[in-house]
Formats: sequence, structure tokens, C-alpha cells
Amino acid sequence: MCPRCRRTNRCVRPELSSTRARPISEQVGSAVSFDGRVALITGGSQGLGYATAALLKEKGASGLLLVGRDQAKGEAAAASLTGDGCRAVFVPVDLADPDGPERCVAAADETFGTLHATVNCAAATFRGSVWNSTAAMWDEMMALSVRAACLVAQESAKLMVRETVDGSIVLIGSVARHGGAPNLLPYSASKMALVAATRNMAFTLMRHRVRVNMLNPGWMDTPAEDITQRRYEGATDGWLERAEAVQPMGKLIKPDEIAHTIVHLCSPESGFLTGQDIDWDQTILGVAAEPRPGPELGELPPELRA
Repeated sequence: MCPRCRRTNRCVRPELSSTRARPISEQVGSAVSFDGRVALITGGSQGLGYATAALLKEKGASGLLLVGRDQAKGEAAAASLTGDGCRAVFVPVDLADPDGPERCVAAADETFGTLHATVNCAAATFRGSVWNSTAAMWDEMMALSVRAACLVAQESAKLMVRETVDGSIVLIGSVARHGGAPNLLPYSASKMALVAATRNMAFTLMRHRVRVNMLNPGWMDTPAEDITQRRYEGATDGWLERAEAVQPMGKLIKPDEIAHTIVHLCSPESGFLTGQDIDWDQTILGVAAEPRPGPELGELPPELRA
């Protein structure tokens, strides 16, 4: 029986009893490590979620719970991450369902008995502006990108506090939270809502040693972005190469690059950093050659023209 948690069959962290008792300042200063820890990643079967899960495994994770809607893709991702001391499990959950967040965290509890980090990568990415956003679009966006993210964080925090671990929750936002392009109205609003949620939860959970931070990627090269560009922007083959050619760094953000920052936030190496929303982009907010909308953005939709 574990002398600290009084469990006989599900304690996966015997080496963490001494770590929990040490001040966070004493845990900082070595290379980023996630040794023997367990993480839950929503949207974990592809793109940024999968890249984060893969790096967590590389850094020593003993358990990974991937959450998504595509069972075949999710099970393949979990199989590819299992081995070398890491067990990865996929749980098919639609987080837009009201009980989805509770079910995925319950699965982590049942499978691993503890949780040290949660990374919320699941989000809706469809387009809508002040001219054409519908009630259904707003409901879907808020259900997945805000409600689900907050409820996953809420249930994760309960498990972390119950297990008395130094926990970390990372919400994936977007630089669009500063306002976004005209056709990103519901999306931008949902990401700004996460800023307030991040700070509120971080303040509430601080005394329980559970940290909450938000990372805001810029334009990122993911499978979901390819679908979005083709579906909503009319992009054709070669769009990525054309887009990258005009970027300051010569490319879009790659998931495995930003995953390093996420894993840092998940690990003790990030100390007591909490309540922060961090932009991860190749532009500088407030500095632009065209600070005002171009004339094309002033055009009314056909039905509103005189």
C-alpha cells in the first residue's frame, strides 16, 4: 500500500512523494523532464495535440490519455506512442457533449489513478464574421472552445488536488484572441473568453499548487489548418508553400516547435508560472504596416448594398 495515498492498486507515482514535498523552486533548474508523470491531451490524435503527446513521451511520461472524435486515428496515435515505459490510451469523446469533459477525465482517473498535466488542444475552427455568423455557429464554437475547455480543466483540477500533485493545465488559445481577422468573429471571441478563464482558474487553484496557463499560437501548419484553408478560403494545392514564402521566418509554425513550450509549461521546470497567456507567433502585436482595415473590408455583403 502506498503510505501517502493509501491505495493498493493504482498508485503510479511512488517516486513523486518526495517531489511533492519539495518547494517548487528546488525542482527548477534541470533539463525539462516529465519522468513518471501522466498527461491528458484533448485533440491528441493529430497536429499540435499529437506533437505534444510525442514530446511528453520523449521527456519521460509514463501515461498519456488522448481524447478525440476519430476512433481509428486516435487508436493509431495511441499505439504509436505506447512503449519505452509509456502507456498511451485513446478515449473517443465528443467534447461538445455536456458530459464529455467529465468522461475523459474520469477515464484518466480509471486508467492511471492520477493526473499531472492537461493540455487542451481541441477547438472549432470554422469561419464567421459580423455579417454571417449564426446562432448555431456561436453555440458550437462556445460549446467546444470555451465550455469544454473549462470543464476539462475543472475536472482535471479536481483530480490533481485529490491526488495532491503539483499540476499544470495548459489551454491552447490563439493570437486571434486580440481581435482576429474579420471572418474569425466567433473564434476570436472564444479565445478571448479563455483568457479570463485562465486567470480566474489560476488564481483559484494557486494555493493548491495547480498552475493554469494559456498559449496563443499564430498561423500554424496542421492537418486541420489545411482542411480549413481549402473549405473556407478556397485554397488550392500549393497554398502552404505560397503562404510560407511571405512569412518573416519563411514558414508557418510547426506543431513540434510549439510543443516544446507546452511541455515546458507542463513540467516543474516552469516553476510557479501561472495565470499567463503567452503569444507564440512571428508578428509583433501593435506593430503593422497597415494598422487600418483595407478598403475591401469596408464592402457590404450584396444583400445590404443599396
